Amino acid sequence: MRFRRGDAGPSAAARKRVGPLRRSRTLLALVLAPVLTGCFASAGEETGEGAGSATSGSRLRVALAFPPAENLNPYGADATILSRLGVTEGLTSLDANGSAAPALARSWQRESDRSWLFTLREATFQDGTDVTPGRVAAALAHAAEAKPAPAALTGVTLTAESAGADRLRITTASPDPVLPLRLAGPALAVLSPKAYEGKGRVDPVGTGTGPFELTKVTGSTSAALDRFDDYWGGLAQASGIDARFIADGTARTNALRTGQVDIAEAIPVAQAATLDAGTRRETATTRTTSLQLNTRTGVFRDSKLRAAARVAVDTSALAKGVYEGHADAGAGIYGPAVTWAAGKRERPVGRAKAGAPGGRTVTLATYDNRPELPEVAQVLKQQLERAGFKVELEVREYSRIESDALAGKFDAFVLARNTLVDTGDPVAVLAGDYTCDGGYNLALLCDKDVDRAVAKAEDTADASARQNAAMTAEARILGADAVVPLVHQRVVTGVGSSVEGVLLDPYERTLVGPGTRR
Repeated sequence: MRFRRGDAGPSAAARKRVGPLRRSRTLLALVLAPVLTGCFASAGEETGEGAGSATSGSRLRVALAFPPAENLNPYGADATILSRLGVTEGLTSLDANGSAAPALARSWQRESDRSWLFTLREATFQDGTDVTPGRVAAALAHAAEAKPAPAALTGVTLTAESAGADRLRITTASPDPVLPLRLAGPALAVLSPKAYEGKGRVDPVGTGTGPFELTKVTGSTSAALDRFDDYWGGLAQASGIDARFIADGTARTNALRTGQVDIAEAIPVAQAATLDAGTRRETATTRTTSLQLNTRTGVFRDSKLRAAARVAVDTSALAKGVYEGHADAGAGIYGPAVTWAAGKRERPVGRAKAGAPGGRTVTLATYDNRPELPEVAQVLKQQLERAGFKVELEVREYSRIESDALAGKFDAFVLARNTLVDTGDPVAVLAGDYTCDGGYNLALLCDKDVDRAVAKAEDTADASARQNAAMTAEARILGADAVVPLVHQRVVTGVGSSVEGVLLDPYERTLVGPGTRR
């Protein structure tokens, strides 16, 4: 998995290298429902004038920012391509409040600490076979056995089995009250048995359940999709999708401006102003761009110098300058799109007093898959040098820099991370990114007080109490100056003036649905 679309977390190779996150500790019994700003809907709900009434429609032309990195492997980063184009679905989805909502499962109930019973809706795979409990169980078994495991299953062991004509029982090795949220992850999409027939790969062509069927993939340049007429949520209003993978942000913007495409994702902030106001759609996301400081080796092993770096950073300059107002200054690990966070935020605990940099040299690294990040790094270089550091910059493509970042070969790393993309649970990113056993700990932080605070949050099931515990843990992490939150980004999507029903999702999991049309 290459850390690209949505910058959600480590690549598949990285997860394999650094190992799984620790297993969730014993929890009680409530599913957390983080409240997010923005408005998006599950496939069966967002239908405009009524997806079921459509009998024909123009094909949608969509420009995506990132090409398939793993041949559309549904267990890695490519899973978001499939979900954003309406090809795949899981048992659950996320509603406008970030709560688990029905998808292929129309309802569910918790039978015990470790057992959940899901009732399936009547649905059909795109190859014409029925969605049955046995086939869903087989799909989940394939996901659970994938090497490395999908990020949503990191540290989780589950088994699924048929429990009747339309019921599926899922059992976890340890209590998992966020399981319905976990099952909404794009990497846990349910595919027909045909998808798993090939040796060594999973084929999503014609095997999903969504409103659009993938029919052809032309390398890393384009993909063709046709409307799936037997979709359980009603007939899509567009007759199909012609997707193009355009990595260059300027070219993507120009394609929209000149009418070559109807929808262009991830418009660079430098290009946003060139679009008519009516074609710019800005969405607050759960992605935070941050400065991760290497707490294990090098200059920033000294907490006083980490504090000096934090004091040197002017986040408002980044939000107003680099992001041209399309971002909010960093407030914490969670930004404004997680609406409950600001009211529960606690003051950082245990911060050291800033020391004198004394001309010490640090290496600051980032990646250029997101065009703003190298510019962020350049501004940080200037700010740190004014504070008395000497700074050397390192910029590469993400797949070429990830392993070195995880190995601690840089003093500081600029990262864009969607904090809630994998499970929708705010505690997951804390455990994965900032604990001794965390699988994506770029700061290489190992602090017993942080670990205890995160463990307490993991052990808390009541939704409000879990949020409070997460913010207490955030205060410990910020107090260690392992991370300096820089900005909370708002993503800009280009939408043609004749297009309606685009799904603007703070999790960046959806884009086109049955009601999307032109």
